[in-house]
Amino acid sequence: MTRQLTDALGDEALGKRVGAVVLDAATGERIFAANADTPITPASTTKIVTCTAALASLGPDAHLSTRVVQGGKPGSVVLVGGGDPLLAGPSARPRYPKQASLATLAARTAATLKAQKVTKVTLTYDTSLFTGPTTAAGWKPGYIVPEGNVAPVHALAIDEGRQNPRSNTPRVADPPAYAAAAFARLLGKQGISVAKSIRPGRAPAGAAELGRVDSAPIYALVEHTLTHSDNDMAEALARHVAIKEGQPASFEGGAAAVLGVLKRLNAAQGVALSDGSGLSPRNRISAAALAKLVAMAGSPASPGLHAVASGMPIAGFSGTLGNGRRFTASDSRGQVGLVRAKTGTLNNVNTLAGLATTKDGRLVTFAFMADQVPINAEPVLDRLAAIVARS
Repeated sequence: MTRQLTDALGDEALGKRVGAVVLDAATGERIFAANADTPITPASTTKIVTCTAALASLGPDAHLSTRVVQGGKPGSVVLVGGGDPLLAGPSARPRYPKQASLATLAARTAATLKAQKVTKVTLTYDTSLFTGPTTAAGWKPGYIVPEGNVAPVHALAIDEGRQNPRSNTPRVADPPAYAAAAFARLLGKQGISVAKSIRPGRAPAGAAELGRVDSAPIYALVEHTLTHSDNDMAEALARHVAIKEGQPASFEGGAAAVLGVLKRLNAAQGVALSDGSGLSPRNRISAAALAKLVAMAGSPASPGLHAVASGMPIAGFSGTLGNGRRFTASDSRGQVGLVRAKTGTLNNVNTLAGLATTKDGRLVTFAFMADQVPINAEPVLDRLAAIVARS
């Protein structure tokens, strides 16, 4: 394995800065290492870090709740964003994991209001759960428009800020206002008339709850985030970790909170963050840190972290490894189905971190990272992972 990996790492497609490590998942022994401790731009393999922290801090069975509460005046209601970007809008189709539904929230709220003999309301919406800038330092302006890689980060959104739930583009400029307007229309269909003026506001402290919907459990959200490289969900998870850890629910607070959780896990070395999704080119993570986290996720000693392992795409089959472009070359297609790994891609950055079982039955984890890539190093990363899987 060592000679094959060394030869593959010399491929010019990887560029001049490459970090690589292969670990025995059970013992932590380094089977192979090359610049393993060098901090490298991780791109979306950052999500391994964010998701590990979310499971460790929030717990795999926690939920994200979107609520409607009584406003401060008679006949007023407040839609309270719970930081669930997967909240399904009126035109969303059923998917896995099952999403909380804005239509269900409207139906429950309407039923409560009718029981109180209220059929006319004013509506405000509360997005105060998250704070700070809605885009991270280093994000390209094109991430939101026209590329649609992510929406501005708010505590209230439907369909991750998409106008069409089945398409990344276009993203709406003001996700909270868009969600509140959709909620008002849904209330109308339930026989509750909503005043035309819908404005942002704050829910009164201790306000009575009129309706609530809960997301899928965190473990399912983590699996979704990793399989589909969901930037919106990753940023939301980072902020929920911040809230749980007593930090501001912002990019800065999320980064600090995630690192704090990793320190408790003795896994913070080699990790520096600016966001939770990996869209920021300012993130730095070493190959050793990523491989260690994957090993923890697959360990019987860490059952609460297993969703990190189960959420990783399967080579040639699912998520970002099942798009018809990965593990298709002659030097990697023989290992289709035998590698689970998280991909990472930015301009001049390609990374891959995951796990495989060797021919002798040993579970190993790996991370291969390059951030001075001339054009595209994905086929080389696939070859490296394939070498590990067939060794």
